[in-house]
Amino acid sequence: MARTDSTGSTWRYRWAHRQNERRHQTYRGAEAAWRRRNDELCRLRALAADFQGSAAAGIGLPLELASDEVVLWVWPAVQLVEVRHSGVLPAPDLAVGAEATPLRPRRPDGIRVADAGMAVVTSRRLVLLGGRGRRDWAYGKMTGLAHDPAAPVTLIQTLDRRRTSGVLLPVAAAADFRFKLTLAFADAIEQRDAVRAQLDELIDEHAQLKPFRPAVATPAQARLSGLVPGGRRTVAVAAAVALLVPAALIESGPSDPGAEVAIAATPDATPRATPPAHPAAPMLAGAEPAASTSATPKPKPERTSASPSPRGERLCGAPRNPMGYDFCGGDRIREPDAEVCDHFDCAQEFWAGRGYLVQCRDGVVSLAGGSRNACAEHRGVRRTVWT
Repeated sequence: MARTDSTGSTWRYRWAHRQNERRHQTYRGAEAAWRRRNDELCRLRALAADFQGSAAAGIGLPLELASDEVVLWVWPAVQLVEVRHSGVLPAPDLAVGAEATPLRPRRPDGIRVADAGMAVVTSRRLVLLGGRGRRDWAYGKMTGLAHDPAAPVTLIQTLDRRRTSGVLLPVAAAADFRFKLTLAFADAIEQRDAVRAQLDELIDEHAQLKPFRPAVATPAQARLSGLVPGGRRTVAVAAAVALLVPAALIESGPSDPGAEVAIAATPDATPRATPPAHPAAPMLAGAEPAASTSATPKPKPERTSASPSPRGERLCGAPRNPMGYDFCGGDRIREPDAEVCDHFDCAQEFWAGRGYLVQCRDGVVSLAGGSRNACAEHRGVRRTVWT
């Protein structure tokens, strides 16, 4: 026997099942992404606390270390790159952040490969042991340092070298190299605590972004539009088409070729000079004069379609929706309607957001408005959705 609710229908249960599956799928994706980021931040925090290096790690390397110098990191396959003409690079800093986009294994334009060999990060310098010789970048002489956001390239400017140079690493080693180089530079200026404090702040901020489980949809929340394939979005599109098509036909004017014939058959508007054949009938008191037979009949106004014209809604480019959401202005939306994704194109991790409703530059809407990483995977925030 089919299970029914108080309305005696089973489609409401199917609607609730679909809604819950979609919400939980979105939640699971958001929770998995949040956990990956949390694990990475915790790993970096532990590395910042315990990463020390040792002099024994330099045994066997063709590199002479100073008495107080230790080896922190070694990678065997690195390329030396040079730039002929470049601007002034930003000063080295201790910023620790996630890559906005995945790195691609490519060499940026204007950079040429000069050598290849082994990269060694010590407590005092970055060294490349190549086939053509050795290249050193001492931390005390660095004036500029820049990590390419799209390619695994790090460029360095120093006081004792005019030409900008750097290293090109494999994609798999770039993130580890950049973080350990930051730690080595922080140790050189005695600022390791600043890196740890920055990571603690990032972990706290990330903990506040942990997604919550979505509310469970019940059969009682189902609406009749759930019976239509596509839901309320299909109903809204059909209603818009039903209003716009008659309006377009009205604006285009009549297309009946018989209209020209009717106009040609209209009596001449010029009054005739020939006197009337019959004498005018006497006018009775209070009666209106009869229309002259020679007077031109007034053309009847053209009838238009009885379809109503589309009502002007205050949307400012937003899709039609019964919630009253628009791009014009008003109040920010922090708790959107459960049906918002039936009318707006929601981001993949929409319900994991903890801010207010915004539209990203690629057209999707996100609930991460107000956060630093809002629409980070959708080219940034375009505008706010209001109610």
